Amino acid sequence: MTVRSEIVAQFAQVAREHDKALAPLTDDLELLDSGLDSLCFAVVVARLEDLLEVDPFSASEDVLFPVTFGEFVGLYEHAEK
Repeated sequence: MTVRSEIVAQFAQVAREHDKALAPLTDDLELLDSGLDSLCFAVVVARLEDLLEVDPFSASEDVLFPVTFGEFVGLYEHAEK
């Protein structure tokens, strides 16, 4: 499973578990418009840390929180290298 597909799967699973309507996950989708709230994002990030064994948010002090879904995926793809 690729990093992108794992992220998509986690977004979908968390949306189902929290009864949220998930917007289509395109690279230019703003995360605030995804349908997930801050608790959902915290759950996604925690699960991705367990699954991918990487936390790009604590890997560097210079990391800015991504604005779009594409930036979010890119952050994880870059951190895994």
